[in-house]
Amino acid sequence: MADAFDVAVIGAGAAGLYCAARAGHKGLRVLLLDHASRVAEKIRISGGGRCNFTNRDAAPTNYFSANPDFCRSALARHPAAEFIALVQAHGIGYHEKHRGQLFCDDSSQRIIELLLAECRAGRVEHRQPCAVNAVRHGSAGFELDTALGPACAAQLVVATGGLSLPQVGASDFGHRLARQFGHHVIEPRPALVPLTFDAQAWAPFAALAGVSLEVAIETGQGRARTRFVEDLLFTHRGLSGPAVLQVSTAWRPGQPLHIDLTGARDLASELRQAKSVSRRQLVSELAQWLPQRLAATWAQQQGLDGQRPLAELRDRDLDRLAASLARWSLVPTGTEGFRKAEVTAGGVDTRELDSRHMGSRRQPGLHFIGEVVDVTGWLGGYNFQWAWSSAAACADGLAKPLHSQ
Repeated sequence: MADAFDVAVIGAGAAGLYCAARAGHKGLRVLLLDHASRVAEKIRISGGGRCNFTNRDAAPTNYFSANPDFCRSALARHPAAEFIALVQAHGIGYHEKHRGQLFCDDSSQRIIELLLAECRAGRVEHRQPCAVNAVRHGSAGFELDTALGPACAAQLVVATGGLSLPQVGASDFGHRLARQFGHHVIEPRPALVPLTFDAQAWAPFAALAGVSLEVAIETGQGRARTRFVEDLLFTHRGLSGPAVLQVSTAWRPGQPLHIDLTGARDLASELRQAKSVSRRQLVSELAQWLPQRLAATWAQQQGLDGQRPLAELRDRDLDRLAASLARWSLVPTGTEGFRKAEVTAGGVDTRELDSRHMGSRRQPGLHFIGEVVDVTGWLGGYNFQWAWSSAAACADGLAKPLHSQ
């Protein structure tokens, strides 16, 4: 005989744990399943081990989706302040690192312990590791064949995440399950991921690996134009750092990146002014605004002698140099893939879900939450906030068991 539950939650990551706990607190009998040997590995490794668990300023404009208005309802009803209050109630110290990004003072494990404690308080039955081999819908609801025996539930929540970081157990199970029940899945792709370039074309810049500076970066055109001001990091294979991770979600193959390396200053005017008074060499002068290795490489790429005194250079050469730094355009050949991507863009098409409770419009009782859904946040705690908000919307909208009605 299969064990019977009011709701089964597949996936014990951020969204699944939070949804299971809230559903348990409202009196539902909850089964939480995950195939991985360790719970919530993405939480554990996030934020350098300190978990950037939310962003204080999270709003719908911080998310990408084919249906951009979908996230509004969940974010409005369960804003960052609500999860922050839960963190405070558990006595977890935290700090703001940058632009609303909140991190644990000590370890990511504190957030995992919070979620597990909430699940215990909600009397959630947690089976892990426990693979789900098959799911069917029958007269008793959803029937699950699992590695620890059969189970059934009146309602099913899919919180299996995306394809990013397969080394910690990511899989396409949630996407396959969505398709099984007739849902369209927007093609998953790596997001918040470093971008790569043709090895030969990148060769002049490979030696800059480790160089970092703040830039303005953009891609796309018209309404699809996306722009960020963040730190850029050169790597042996291409570009990374917050600036590139941010813009990577919007980038599509074949599109150029446009990067301003000057910090939005009028570098041409500043170089001309310096020329009349400075005795320094070109690279030394540029190093006031750029990392020195970048200054030397850039001068060489522009056919200029970086060791030549600034005063000996023509104004038109300085203007050309400044323009090349302010309007660097280049086309990535690809990304570092799901192995290096922090999240997965694409996923279950939200036009087939009800934003009030994340429920399927195709199969009553079926819900999708978190990263498996086509909602992808910016870098900086926004994706964890989507996990909390979508999980709360789902849990709060689950039907109560007949015995409590």
